[in-house]
Amino acid sequence: MKSDVSIGLLGLGTVGCGVVKLIRQHQEELVHQLGREVKVKRILVRDTEKDRGVDIDPASVTTNPDEILNDPEIDVVVEVMGGIDEARRYIVKAIENKKHVVTANKDLIALYGPELQELAWKNQCDLLYEASVGGGIPIIRGLTDGLVSDRIQKVMGIVNGTTNFILTKMMDEGVSYDEALKEAQELGFAEADPTSDVEGLDAARKMAILARLAFYTNVKLEDVEVEGITHLSSADLHYGKTLGYTMKLIGLAECQDEHIEVSVQPAYIAQNHPLASVKNEFNAVYINGEAIGEAMFYGPGAGSMPTATAVVSDCIAAIKNMQLGVNGRNLRGPRFERKLMPPEQRYGQFYIRMHLKDQVGAFSKITAAFSALNISFKRILQTPDKRDELAEIIIVTHKVSLDRFQKALEQLNEMPVVKEVNSYYRVEGEA
Repeated sequence: MKSDVSIGLLGLGTVGCGVVKLIRQHQEELVHQLGREVKVKRILVRDTEKDRGVDIDPASVTTNPDEILNDPEIDVVVEVMGGIDEARRYIVKAIENKKHVVTANKDLIALYGPELQELAWKNQCDLLYEASVGGGIPIIRGLTDGLVSDRIQKVMGIVNGTTNFILTKMMDEGVSYDEALKEAQELGFAEADPTSDVEGLDAARKMAILARLAFYTNVKLEDVEVEGITHLSSADLHYGKTLGYTMKLIGLAECQDEHIEVSVQPAYIAQNHPLASVKNEFNAVYINGEAIGEAMFYGPGAGSMPTATAVVSDCIAAIKNMQLGVNGRNLRGPRFERKLMPPEQRYGQFYIRMHLKDQVGAFSKITAAFSALNISFKRILQTPDKRDELAEIIIVTHKVSLDRFQKALEQLNEMPVVKEVNSYYRVEGEA
């Protein structure tokens, strides 16, 4: 066995620089943990002349991926370059060359995770991706190791820091969506093109990964129902606060009788719920297990050093497996057939805001329609609206199946007394 372990690094952006710094600064701790030195032997970059704010030996930098993927001395390949197609090709080649792979690439794992895991298993290699979800939060290891003896029933959380920062500003400070987004971009919490974050796509990829691990089935990205935050109104945020809720972009994965539901959508969270206190760019994942009950993982969801910590932790896990000779042996295929939960089995509370014609008997017609579908009300707010003699009605239902709630929406939209159904959102927790 070699006296040291060599790592090949694909990419030297924010996370890649963090990985280099951590390995260099924590070398004594790594030697203590592993009994061997760990070194970054080669780094793939696009521009060898670019200053990245970290001291790198020029001889270790290359623009040729084969100098990493075909190097027999490199034991672990770390992919932090981003993108999908190119990264996938490099990871496949690394695994076929019997190298263990650590990646932070949620997009790639969400789309091709099962395929890459199968390839890793066939080659007795590790494929580890803790940093793909939650930055520095050890949620993947928590699910696959810490809670492996339990049956997970529900995973719910805030897994996108950009949207959580924006919603915190809108809820707590009353700023507009555009103002909050601009501040997030200025602070580096949002990209110049924030579409993936604000439309819920980033969170959807992470929830697909978590659902696979929690429920032992090959959840596909297209199975995730996705809704972003760009259409939220200040009126709904105001009424939510009045009712005792705060708005969050919530990722939800739930399993009942081997049927799963996975979604990302804005939802009201009761202010006494642990997720309601998660502010700004922080992430949190709330887990409900049959044995453990409830547990929450909380911490920074992104950033150079938190994400690099997760990457280096995966490297240590792969190296320990190398020393034990068990790489790739902990990988298992899906246990259950993928079954999506039908709407009649999906239960929740719902908030709905609508404008009614302010006339005698209008509200009684609404209540009759809900009552006929066996939907009861938990909270009701009614405010006069001087526009066109309308009344604004806000209702929070008790728990109801999604199909019955959807039928109620259809009926409301057809009623002459209903001027407009403005919005509706899921509600979590008891306010």
